[in-house]
Amino acid sequence: MHLLDERIAQFRKMANDDPDNELGHYRLGQLLQEAGRLEEAVQAYRRTLELSPQFSKVYQLLGECLKQLGQRADAIKVLREGFAVADERGDYVPRDAMSKLLVELGEPAPVPRPTTPASTAGQAVGGFRCRRPGCYMGQRARQLPKAPLPDDIGQKIFENVCAECWNYWLRDLSIKVINEMRLDLSTAQGAEIYDQIMRETLGLS
Repeated sequence: MHLLDERIAQFRKMANDDPDNELGHYRLGQLLQEAGRLEEAVQAYRRTLELSPQFSKVYQLLGECLKQLGQRADAIKVLREGFAVADERGDYVPRDAMSKLLVELGEPAPVPRPTTPASTAGQAVGGFRCRRPGCYMGQRARQLPKAPLPDDIGQKIFENVCAECWNYWLRDLSIKVINEMRLDLSTAQGAEIYDQIMRETLGLS
């Protein structure tokens, strides 16, 4: 089986085994989009947004798929909604990408709301912005007190992932990944898959 097909099968299983697992649907959508299976990717992205309506990156990816499928009106609707969500959250990279997509569709670029000193350059009020796709904490994000792992990936987590998202991964999502993918972490392959999914989930890939 081709590696991409294998990855699609893994995340399809995760999404089917746990229909409320936003990670499974999000990664499934990304992999289906990469494979050019856009109609299926649209379904996965729409389910992700049902579970996590603040997940601004998904609006961008869904808008891209709809644009490629020629569904202009739906693409514009999704991108405008996503722009507003991303602008409110300070997710400037997907926000600007969605603005560009709207212009490509012949629409005027949305006007961002005025920034305040606390939100300049995407910084949260507390001075920390979580980079995990789908983080729901926004300006309430808290940085971890120290790196959670004694290596380079631990330092990256400390610098880019809020305490709430790390705990969400550690206490909830990681268990689902192990159980639903039947990973044996004592093997090199199992540990490698686990680490890859952790990096993808936390936005470090």
